Amino acid sequence: MTNSANYVRDIFRSAGRRLTSQRRLLLDVLEQSDGHLDAETLYRQAKGLDPNISLATVYRTLAVFKELGLVEEHRLGREHCYYESVQERPHYHFTCRECGRVIEFDSLLVAQIEQELSEQKGVQVLGVHLHISGYCSECRH
Repeated sequence: MTNSANYVRDIFRSAGRRLTSQRRLLLDVLEQSDGHLDAETLYRQAKGLDPNISLATVYRTLAVFKELGLVEEHRLGREHCYYESVQERPHYHFTCRECGRVIEFDSLLVAQIEQELSEQKGVQVLGVHLHISGYCSECRH
């Protein structure tokens, strides 16, 4: 989901925070990424656009983004976290244990499970995270 400048500014303002140029830059890099970025990759990409940004700023900013609901953090079977902008439509992740490739997918079955759980147990589901691991079609051979 592309976050309009006004929408993001309003989120920061309502939380009593400032939308600095470096925060905007980091959000733009995340939104324009085709994949899931770890903090160090995000830092390297942002540093190419703003040589004054620090790795500490990236980590602090990711924590703020998470708190404000602008990014999602995923483990994806690796030793560190990956980040992506919050998407309009729910999606899930498959990670190859051999090459580390991440494949996003969606499934109506997950929505069905969510609805059944709500109806059967009376719960309100606020989020669903599904991560499947195995071997991609290239690594299976």
